[in-house]
Amino acid sequence: MLNAKKIVVVLPAYNAAQTLEMTYREIPFEFVDEVLLVDDASSDQTAEVASRLGIHTIIHPSNKGYGGNQKTCYRAALDLGADIVVMLHPDYQYTPRLITAMCSMIAYGEFDAILGSRILGTGALKGGMPPYKYVANRLLTFIENLLLGHKLSEYHTGYRAFSREVLHSLPLEANSDDFVFDNQILAQMIWCGYRIGEVSCPTKYFAEASSINFRRSVVYALGVLQTALTFRLCKLKVCTSSLFAQPATAAQPPFTGTPAMCEAIGSRKAE
Repeated sequence: MLNAKKIVVVLPAYNAAQTLEMTYREIPFEFVDEVLLVDDASSDQTAEVASRLGIHTIIHPSNKGYGGNQKTCYRAALDLGADIVVMLHPDYQYTPRLITAMCSMIAYGEFDAILGSRILGTGALKGGMPPYKYVANRLLTFIENLLLGHKLSEYHTGYRAFSREVLHSLPLEANSDDFVFDNQILAQMIWCGYRIGEVSCPTKYFAEASSINFRRSVVYALGVLQTALTFRLCKLKVCTSSLFAQPATAAQPPFTGTPAMCEAIGSRKAE
């Protein structure tokens, strides 16, 4: 805990058997209260490794996609009573050692969400980010900052920490089950006026680290542009979108409740 806030780390996993233990061993358990892994119908031994490590694990019987995996992660974390939820990829691309710094800024009320930015500093290319991905990241971020009326160093990091209020109130079920989910949730936070901070995060690209191929990258980029344009049109009151509803009210139930179509195995409080 930090400042009496319960911290839950969620690991959206797909074929992460080779890197899961390395990631898990670096989590700062002196502050983290629970670790939860959602296995998105992996074809390797991800669930077995998680069980051996004693990680609270949920298994999707069929693949729900990266966004669908996150939805299960966040529902389950809220069900566990999390005050702060950290989304950490189990592929060891991002260092778990930043969890304490990221959560501190939320626990003490400075921000509602924190992003681990690969662009702040000089770590992205040095860490092995392919040059075409770096250029695309910078171009998309420039366009998004213009359309969203905000200023972030990048919108595409997979390392994030959220307050309970953020996850509980946003209409996350309206979001895609694909990779563009990451972008939509940031746009929704900006729409609702939540405070987003960033910390510089080194990153590692290597054979076992997950990465989407060029075709999926193009689909993601088009989804990013569509999200930002929809945001701007909604701001101008030209159209409406379920993505950009107001935070949850009595008429709009909050985002919570673990789906029935998931199998939960293992449970352990972090020690």
